[in-house]
Amino acid sequence: MPSSHFLQVNEILELIIETDPCKLLDIGIGFGKFGFLSREYLELWGEDHAYGDWRRQIDGIEAFDPYITAVQKSIYDHIYKGNALDVLPCLSGKYDLVLLIDVLEHFTYEEGLKVIEECRRISNNILIAVPEYMNPQEAVFGNQFEIHKYPWTKKDFRNIPDKFFLTVPRSLICFIGDKSRPVEQAVRKRIRKQRVKDLLDLVGLRKPVSELRRFLKSKPGHSRN
Repeated sequence: MPSSHFLQVNEILELIIETDPCKLLDIGIGFGKFGFLSREYLELWGEDHAYGDWRRQIDGIEAFDPYITAVQKSIYDHIYKGNALDVLPCLSGKYDLVLLIDVLEHFTYEEGLKVIEECRRISNNILIAVPEYMNPQEAVFGNQFEIHKYPWTKKDFRNIPDKFFLTVPRSLICFIGDKSRPVEQAVRKRIRKQRVKDLLDLVGLRKPVSELRRFLKSKPGHSRN
């Protein structure tokens, strides 16, 4: 599909915002959702320049030309057309963040490793989301690139350094790169605060008490393994 499920949008957008990239590459742009959201939340919130005077570079790669319409062209600075396996080796610029949202499962395992390797070459950070459980899928809208080929799990990332994982409903999210530690810490802090607030609201308390200390130290649903 030229889209991805909505249950992972909040987490992915939070990771993008915490990374705060000046140059972003979205691989497999599809309908353009994450290019649009990145443009909105990186440009409109806290920026002091004129509306439409965009300061961030947001590029994309799309293998299926019919997906590219005026909508995507209005969002992305440049869209590279072709298979990411062919396009990535030709790129020489450096990005702050590459998005691979529901993309890797459309490659074989060996192809996917090559994609990740190329992404690491051109970017300081990579944000990957893959299905937690991969269902069979053939061509969609006549697009052979939509075929599901390999079900990625945590163990498939085991040899990649500087990473952490987020598990959300229906997805495994892996963040790789030099900002993995500070981004992980920021997300962990936000999750803990929200969990404490939810618990306090549930029991009718206004301030944390000593019995909550153990809860505060508990790890949220993510890991670096």
